[in-house]
Amino acid sequence: MELLNKLTKDSSRGRKKFAVLVDPDKSTTASLKKLAGIAGKSGVDYFFFGGSLLIHGKGEAQIRILRDYSDIPVILFPGSSLQVYPNAHGILLLSLISGRNADMLIGKHVESAALLRSSKLEIIPTGYMLIESGRPTSVSYISNTRPVPSDKPDIAVCTAIAGEMLGLKLIFMDAGSGAQNPVPYEMITRVRQEISVPLIVGGGISDPGKAGKALKAGADMIVVGNAIEKNPKLIPEISEEIAKSEKRKAQ
Repeated sequence: MELLNKLTKDSSRGRKKFAVLVDPDKSTTASLKKLAGIAGKSGVDYFFFGGSLLIHGKGEAQIRILRDYSDIPVILFPGSSLQVYPNAHGILLLSLISGRNADMLIGKHVESAALLRSSKLEIIPTGYMLIESGRPTSVSYISNTRPVPSDKPDIAVCTAIAGEMLGLKLIFMDAGSGAQNPVPYEMITRVRQEISVPLIVGGGISDPGKAGKALKAGADMIVVGNAIEKNPKLIPEISEEIAKSEKRKAQ
C-alpha cells in the first residue's frame, strides 16, 4: 500500500499534491513525451490516467511512454472496467457514492475484480463524488447519475462521511471534465472538516488562482486535465502556486 500510505501521510502533514489527468483518447506519443518532460521538471506528484470513453486501445503503450520519460507514478482513474492497464503503478477503485447507479457502486467492480486481484496494481478504494458544475459533463452522462447540487454542501458532507464509514480510503470530489465551474470552495472546506481520509478535488480548475483556492479551502490534492491539454504551460504555474501556498503556511 505504498501509494496510499504516502497519500495519507502527506495529507496528515498538510503537504499539498498536484496530479495531472491524462485522457488516453486526447493524447499522442509526441504530446505524452512533452507532458512527461514538463511535469517532471515542474514537480508534478502524480499522473492520473483515464477518461469517460475509450476510443482506441493504446492505453498500455501510452502509460509506458509516461513511465519511460518521467519518474512520476501513474495511477489509473478508470472511466470503465475496460480501463485496467497492468503497467501503471496503481488504480483508484472508484465507487460513485454521489449517484444511485448500482453498476457504479459495485457492478463494475465485480466485473473487474478477478483481473485486478491478479494484477500487480496497488488498489486504492476511492469514494467518487460528482459535483454539479453549471452544465452536463461526460461523467454524468456516461454514469447515468445526477451530481450533488453545488449549493447543497450538507449533502456532500454526509455523502463523504458515509464513504469514509464504509471503509473507502480517499474521497474524490469532481466537477467533471470540461466543468463550467469548479467544486465550490465552501463545500471543500465543509467536507475536509468532517472526514479524516485524504481529499482530492478536480474539475474546473483552469488557472493557478483556482488551484490555490481549492488547496486553501482544504483539498489535499488537486487534479487538472482539460486546462493543461489546452495549455501545458499551466503545469509549472500551478506547481509554483502550490509551492507558494506551502511557503505561506510554513511562515
